[in-house]
Amino acid sequence: MTEGTTPAEGVDTLTCLEQEGEIAADYLEGLLDIADLDGDIDMDVEADRAAVSIISESTSRDLQKLVGRDGEVLEALQELTRLAVHRETGDRSRLMLDIAGFRARKRTELSELGAKAAEEAKGSGQPVKLDPMTPFERKVVHDAVAAAGLRSESECEEPERRVVVLPA
Repeated sequence: MTEGTTPAEGVDTLTCLEQEGEIAADYLEGLLDIADLDGDIDMDVEADRAAVSIISESTSRDLQKLVGRDGEVLEALQELTRLAVHRETGDRSRLMLDIAGFRARKRTELSELGAKAAEEAKGSGQPVKLDPMTPFERKVVHDAVAAAGLRSESECEEPERRVVVLPA
């Protein structure tokens, strides 16, 4: 619950996010059926947004088709899932989708990258420019840099938008 939110509003927000997760799960289950892929749907609420994961006990190679090269298919599926939620609720969704643990692994890698870039900026006293990234990737790096006690900002326009880590 955020500051200034009453307990009833916090419950309403949680209920809405759980509803988003349910709508997304139904949509994704239909998609898995159409694609004839095995996968289980896991739903959660993380950082004030619905989080839905598709996991599989069988070979994750099948689900890798839904991730695509560098997560491109995953990004597209996330947008389609957000649109499906929007169609049902009328509200914009910030839902996060993960498939076969791709985003979880990527989050770990990016956190390490952000921490390493922060150390480099501290040591050199110079800004550190990183390669272009997706909005999800930039967010994870910004959070890691902040956790390391430094500031960062994004520069350039999509698809060349990148994080710049600023020295203290």
